[in-house]
Amino acid sequence: MTLAIAPAIPAGTLAATAQPALPSRDGDLLLRPWEAADAPVLQRAYEDPSIRRWHMHHVTSPAEARDWIAASHRSWQQEQAAQWAITRGGDDVLGRIALLRPDLLHGLAECGYWVLPHARGTGVAPRALATLAAWALDEAGFHRLELAHSTANDASCRVATKSGFALEGTRRSAHLQPDGWHDMHLHARVQGDT
Repeated sequence: MTLAIAPAIPAGTLAATAQPALPSRDGDLLLRPWEAADAPVLQRAYEDPSIRRWHMHHVTSPAEARDWIAASHRSWQQEQAAQWAITRGGDDVLGRIALLRPDLLHGLAECGYWVLPHARGTGVAPRALATLAAWALDEAGFHRLELAHSTANDASCRVATKSGFALEGTRRSAHLQPDGWHDMHLHARVQGDT
């Protein structure tokens, strides 16, 4: 069947290049692809109660951490997701940020992130999200980025707002968490937003 529109991002565009490392505007942070050596940090991250509360997929062993990292590299090549370690100087892992469920036809993707306890409250998440959004919207060719979080997750709401993601509304009873169904705030940023 013939498409009535040209894809916003032609299939194969992302996979044709290596996943980039993305420096923050201030140069303090570097978003880089996960490395095999990051497996212990990744496993420890999913032991944190806050990360476990808001993220449904958990890494519970060294083998799962290594598999997760390998899968993140395959996901880039298959244009199914992109995962970055949020680092200071490329070494000290502070968190994770991702583009999930990319729809290349419509230039749409969802953002996800978490920050390790020692880096929370220092502006790491908003700077990382702004860095990812700038690359995705200005360089990679995405038109719209979405971010959804539980209405009970005030910290995530602050990160989205600080990063230029406008609150568009509430998706009622949209996500099942271990403690039941949660309403979800939907934020978005589109090309041309400042």
